[in-house]
Amino acid sequence: MTDATSAKSGTRLPGDTHRLAVSHCEGDVYVVDVRGHRLRVDQPTAAGGTDIAPTPTELFAASLATCVAFYAGRYLRRHNLPREGLGVRAEFVMATDRPARVTAVRLVIVPPPQLPEGRRAGLIAVASHCTVHNTLEQPPDVAIELAR
Repeated sequence: MTDATSAKSGTRLPGDTHRLAVSHCEGDVYVVDVRGHRLRVDQPTAAGGTDIAPTPTELFAASLATCVAFYAGRYLRRHNLPREGLGVRAEFVMATDRPARVTAVRLVIVPPPQLPEGRRAGLIAVASHCTVHNTLEQPPDVAIELAR
């Protein structure tokens, strides 16, 4: 099975496959290389890490929040509205049972102060359909395997 084959379906992934690589750095620190960008992840000191970077779960929530912000920003730009002051706050809750997982995410879009009342519904509608949110609503096949 190649890296572009789904274990669940046994079919080849489409040609528009995006790739990134994760490698161990030290302790609980891992480095993510994606399109020439480098990110680090770690664990809090209470969990045995050195707390020099966000956790993978925090990046998960950040991915959702930044995707919502991006879509909101594009909506504002498309309607010639300012993006200054636009923000998104995120909160997530971890499960208390097994398996370890996020059970709830709450996102609050902070619109620019100049956002007209008549544009609020459109902004939330567009932001609610960002790629990451759509993915969570219709989860992909996930294949985890060992390299040969």
